[in-house]
Amino acid sequence: MKLIKKILICILIIVITSLIILTAYIVYKKYKKVYYAEDFKIETLRSSLDYDNDGIDDYTDILQGAKIEAKNKPTYRSAYYNGGYPPDNEGVCTDVIWRALKNAGYSLKDMVDEDIKNNIDEYPRVEGKQDTNIDFRRVPNLKVYFERNQISLTTDLNDIKEWQAGDIVVFGSKHIGIISDKRNKKGIPYLIHNTGQPFREEDILELYNQYTKITGHYRMKG
Repeated sequence: MKLIKKILICILIIVITSLIILTAYIVYKKYKKVYYAEDFKIETLRSSLDYDNDGIDDYTDILQGAKIEAKNKPTYRSAYYNGGYPPDNEGVCTDVIWRALKNAGYSLKDMVDEDIKNNIDEYPRVEGKQDTNIDFRRVPNLKVYFERNQISLTTDLNDIKEWQAGDIVVFGSKHIGIISDKRNKKGIPYLIHNTGQPFREEDILELYNQYTKITGHYRMKG
């Protein structure tokens, strides 16, 4: 009985400690000072295009779409869906991208499918057989698409003025996200992404880069 009591006490201590740490983490994230481009005398870039004619430029639309995705916090679930699209309450990192672009009026699925159809040999991940149900939701395919069709930019995080809200960033060949308008005290922007984490817009770009190097930084033309 004494042993069981000791085990229960240890479990209770672990649970309480975990709750304290989690609460502290949430408070820190919520009240951490946030900076923006103007704090570093960086001009916020606006697109000359308004593809969906909603009165909002494309880069702002893409950012807003990513923020909506971050707020909705779909459950992280990697699965194959007939028709390609997962339900609104599910998604992975690549779903952040097409949903963000959809907010600006773009169909990333159609754009990727068309480029693969016409240039299939450029897409090693496709392995010579196109599958429109999943190709646009695979990071390696998106990297090839953006590299071929959009603007390629620096991967150096120290060049903070070159990182703009709405940009797309690829880590290795396994993860992808959208650059936020929020920045940390060094001017490095936050990342909007989905790995199932509690906060989908977070100051993690620099830390993530230490473990999985940034291999691509892209901006939609315009």
